[in-house]
Amino acid sequence: MNSDFKCRLWPNRDEHFYRDRFIEPFTQAGLTCVSTALGSLTGKGPEHFLGLQKNGGLNTEDPVSWSEALKPFEMKLAYIPFDTRKLRFYMDELVSLDDLFLLSYYSGMSLEILRDPDENGWVCESHVVILHRDQIIDPARGECRPAFDHWCSGFHTKRIFRVVPLEYPRGL
Repeated sequence: MNSDFKCRLWPNRDEHFYRDRFIEPFTQAGLTCVSTALGSLTGKGPEHFLGLQKNGGLNTEDPVSWSEALKPFEMKLAYIPFDTRKLRFYMDELVSLDDLFLLSYYSGMSLEILRDPDENGWVCESHVVILHRDQIIDPARGECRPAFDHWCSGFHTKRIFRVVPLEYPRGL
């Protein structure tokens, strides 16, 4: 029996949705990387999404709610198949797709990621960044740097999403 060791991240390499979009980096305050990243994607700023979070409309551990929060801005998230290998193993292909992505990674060490959750369901910290073409926009510092120079490449993948137009058939 033959087995593939990985699949392509996106089937159509000619699709580009947001290559020319301007992304303004915002700096997160506290543990607000999801709200801050969504604020950068939309240009609305993190305050809008922090308000949704306080009202229960955005859950930082529920990407479906992230996608729902993007819909008024004519965007949504599309799931990309991945496993827990480090982001560096995906970066070449993601950059070659030359578009807009949300990347989430575990910021703990390998042994932390594999342990059982505590009594509250907590395993370890994670972080969300934006990949736009070949640049990482990091809400932790409110800065943009080349994707291959960003430290996220050394951490294990938690989630990968492509930002797609609302009417696109694939998505959350």
